[in-house]
Amino acid sequence: MTSSPDLPTPLRFSVVGPGRVGSSLAHWIVAHGGTLKRVAGRNIDSARELAAELSATAVEFDRLTSIDDDLLLIAVSDSALEEVAVSLARRPQAKVVLHTSGRAAASILAPLRIAGSTIGSIHPLRAFPRTLTECGTAEGTVFALDGDGAATSLARRLVAAWGGVAVEVPPEARPLYHLAATLAAGGITTLLASAYELADRLGLPPEIKAGYLHLALGALHQVESTNDVAAAITGPVARGDLEGFEAQLRQLRKLDEDLADLIEKLAARTLHHRPTASDP
Repeated sequence: MTSSPDLPTPLRFSVVGPGRVGSSLAHWIVAHGGTLKRVAGRNIDSARELAAELSATAVEFDRLTSIDDDLLLIAVSDSALEEVAVSLARRPQAKVVLHTSGRAAASILAPLRIAGSTIGSIHPLRAFPRTLTECGTAEGTVFALDGDGAATSLARRLVAAWGGVAVEVPPEARPLYHLAATLAAGGITTLLASAYELADRLGLPPEIKAGYLHLALGALHQVESTNDVAAAITGPVARGDLEGFEAQLRQLRKLDEDLADLIEKLAARTLHHRPTASDP
């Protein structure tokens, strides 16, 4: 693919953390004319794998310097990010350093700013069940940014090249922004897993699980098509049938007290969010 007019030509970059997120973003940058120079990580074998895919060089993390690069992309776990920043700052690094964490603000990279880099964050608001090598998969993805002007400017150019949507999420909002992201993805799948478990405990046919999944996908599709979450809420509580819901809850308590407590709390949130038109 030819270089995107939105990116420096050529964009030279290195990656720390060749996991699913780091590898995906590296593929997307290369697809738009960027050149991956070096890959580093705690696991040198993973670094070698990504380096081989994109014609780069795998280096030991403790020896990485990216001084000649336009960008250093850090895609490590939140718990390792502070330590990684301190270690990288001991050696000359790229003009711009971006991390991919949703929870941490750009300021966690402060040691690298002191060492001369501009710092920022670029968090893709999507799941990475595997390395996503096709750049088209980034289209429409929201990316949460914060940080220094030069860093966020480069981040915006990357997002524009990928066909994504760049938004500013300020440092003070990032912990709960990320928690909400976890709720939007992990929370939904956890609830679906609970529904599956309940079906198993009742001895229901396996086709029931497919039916539950179809219901969940249908509700999410309605949210996507109407941009109205409240209108997609369904069930007896949303319809105002609290007597019927209480009867279901009493049966569930005989089987699983903890799940019943969770469902009761969710019902309270349903009452908070349901559309006024559903009131009896």
